[in-house]
Amino acid sequence: MCTPASAWRFIAGQTPGPMCDLGWKSLGVLELTALPSIGEERWVPWVRGADVLLVDGGDATYLCHWMRQSGLADLLPSLPDTVWVGMSAGSMVMTPRIGDDFVNWKPATGGDSTLGIVDFSIFPHLGHELMPDNTMHEAEKWAAGLGGPAYAIDDETAIKVTDGTVEVVSQGHWKLFPS
Repeated sequence: MCTPASAWRFIAGQTPGPMCDLGWKSLGVLELTALPSIGEERWVPWVRGADVLLVDGGDATYLCHWMRQSGLADLLPSLPDTVWVGMSAGSMVMTPRIGDDFVNWKPATGGDSTLGIVDFSIFPHLGHELMPDNTMHEAEKWAAGLGGPAYAIDDETAIKVTDGTVEVVSQGHWKLFPS
């Protein structure tokens, strides 16, 4: 879903929502697929020292797989003061399921399950002009098959979770589909 150029644009602040160009004191990049080969003693201190983890989009099941393979998923519970800022798949990976509509890469175990750190699912990019299938009607059909609460959100909406409390921050359009 992403390309090397799109990853560079995200890091360089050249995307429509430039998360990396917000005046951070420092910024580092981790390539999850490389982490198992460099050893935890090298990268875990960097993650523990971060205040914020910015996670761009792509494929949520692929991201989930490599978060587990690298050990980052196991590290997350020990980082209670670290803020996770996910965009698109970077948010979806934190949910229990993404729904079959968003599965592009299939893990060996199959299915659409992700990390389950939050207890709701996310239908991203609602009404996006480059994604004509991301309509409210499609979101309703998607949510009906999940068996749990879900949010459909546009690109002007964020979901903030603090100590289990969910808050929608939006200047756009969104909808909660209760379970």
